[in-house]
Amino acid sequence: MPNEADQTALNILIVDDEANIRRTLTIALEADGHHAVAIGNAADALSEVARISFDLAFVDLRLGATLGLDLIPKLAASSPWTKVVVITAYGSIESAVEAMKRGASDYLTKPFTPAQVAQVTQRAMRMRAVEREMGGSAGGVEQSEHDLLMESGSAVMQQAIMVARRVAASDAAVLIRGESGTGKGVLARAIHAWSPRAGKPFSVVSCPSLSPQLLESELFGHVKGAFTGAVRDNPGRIASSEGGTLFLDEIGDLPSEMQPKLLRFLQDKKYERVGEAAERQANVRVITATNVDLEAAVRDGRFREDLMYRINVVQIDVPPLRERLGDLMPLAERMLVFFGRSRGVVGFSDDAVEALRGYGWPGNIRELRNVIERAVILCRGDRVTADLFPFGAAGAPPEARVGDPVPIERIKELHVRRVLATSKSLEEAAKTLGIDVATLWRLRKKHGI
Repeated sequence: MPNEADQTALNILIVDDEANIRRTLTIALEADGHHAVAIGNAADALSEVARISFDLAFVDLRLGATLGLDLIPKLAASSPWTKVVVITAYGSIESAVEAMKRGASDYLTKPFTPAQVAQVTQRAMRMRAVEREMGGSAGGVEQSEHDLLMESGSAVMQQAIMVARRVAASDAAVLIRGESGTGKGVLARAIHAWSPRAGKPFSVVSCPSLSPQLLESELFGHVKGAFTGAVRDNPGRIASSEGGTLFLDEIGDLPSEMQPKLLRFLQDKKYERVGEAAERQANVRVITATNVDLEAAVRDGRFREDLMYRINVVQIDVPPLRERLGDLMPLAERMLVFFGRSRGVVGFSDDAVEALRGYGWPGNIRELRNVIERAVILCRGDRVTADLFPFGAAGAPPEARVGDPVPIERIKELHVRRVLATSKSLEEAAKTLGIDVATLWRLRKKHGI
């Protein structure tokens, strides 16, 4: 018999392009008392996540012409508390592991039974229960990252926190700059929490995750019939953030056709929904973040100079993890408590600690979180050992820079590692590196990445 905690109903999203799978999962989940919403493609899934708070999402690895792998980080950006279970065929376990590296918490193999669905769902429910116990609906790991960010012993990080606390009381536009995975989103949430707007909504929009048309609809909203697929009105994130804060992540990747529309809203707080002529006004504070060199983007004509000045009233720089290594083990230990509690994993072996300290962390806190979660999943004892890390017991070679007296192959390896750590998919990393995916796979194998 399931225990009492297992009887809690969840809001569950199903994303699969096969109608039979959607129907089977819906029946199994609703028979256990859960509420299920079934979607056939990635774009509609993101729209649903914008409207409804989901505890769990079942995502197929193949969504027609798109990949479920690419949807996982987008779901995480829009709804970080949603647990993602990937649906995969028996021959795709390697893909399931890759999905878990990107943020999925579990996987379900096809064909599956109602009992297997219930088992996976109950595991997610237990994780959600632990999250609530450790830090509220946003998730225990996010709370741990928030706490450590605020308690950092780094002088550079403390300077960033001081500026953030001072600017929180105002409505000034804030631009948070730093490498991917450094905690820019965590700091944005902290600014909102310290501000007079703390009791109002905090919304997140990832600028590179949608096409220009969908991004415009996501921000400003649309009316029914405004474009193909607009089957109902969408108020948009600006309207749903009324009185609160809108966080635009990776603003440096904002499409050029969206830049003048955002500039107008920042200047006048006025906008129109897609397909509607009526002008609307909103009381929303905007915080942005980027890992892009905006000044270079302005020089190259990829970003409007007037928009850069408008979003950059106050700039906060978040240092990479390698520049505040004193925070590394406290954060790793908190993450281990969170991920390891339900699996009986209670600590790190000495070689694991040595490997964590010896690694360069090009993906920063986000990479650390993925490494700890993966190690706990693969762990068969009560302690995480170094062989469970993707980089092994030796860790990564020490950081090197262009011009250092090192072989050119070393610089190439470090560049590949950094691009992989900050990319949302292998396809994106290959595109950035100017190579095909097969070549990237060979480079990963060669360097043990």
